[in-house]
Amino acid sequence: MTVMTRFAHSRSSWFILAGTALGLEAAALYFQYVMKLEPCVMCIYQRLAIFGLLAAGLIGMTAPKYRIVRILAAVLWAISATWGLKLALSLVDMQANPSPFSTCSFLPEFPAWMPLHEWFPAVMMPTGMCTDVPWVFMGVTMPEWMVVAFSGFLVAWLLFIVPVLSGSNKPSLYK
Repeated sequence: MTVMTRFAHSRSSWFILAGTALGLEAAALYFQYVMKLEPCVMCIYQRLAIFGLLAAGLIGMTAPKYRIVRILAAVLWAISATWGLKLALSLVDMQANPSPFSTCSFLPEFPAWMPLHEWFPAVMMPTGMCTDVPWVFMGVTMPEWMVVAFSGFLVAWLLFIVPVLSGSNKPSLYK
């Protein structure tokens, strides 16, 4: 077993994924509540994609020695990172090319059976506008940084996909 395969089969690899996602969620709440930067609806959707990455890490941590667990976690990882990248690129475009015909809604469009903005308004209620650019670091806006973050998650996923899928369905007695 290669070093990468052993790492992909370990709890620590999935812990790093979950920890990174949790760090991004904490940063989002810091920006919102300490720095008073209001999240737009696209930011809220990106938060949901980050929660998907957190869930993938937690699923992977439960039993990383089992291929089915790794596959489920890897699929959720890929879906969440891809969706988040798509959202971040859309928000970058909205901010770079503002148009009265291309705006985002004021409320998130969650399914009626799962109104996250009503259940968790402190985390999932948008209060800002998508075309506002309230924060720039090193000449890069927050949505542009999120493009970097989601791209990084996808690159990491590509590096992990072969080791994650390899191995038997039986847990190893040796770590």
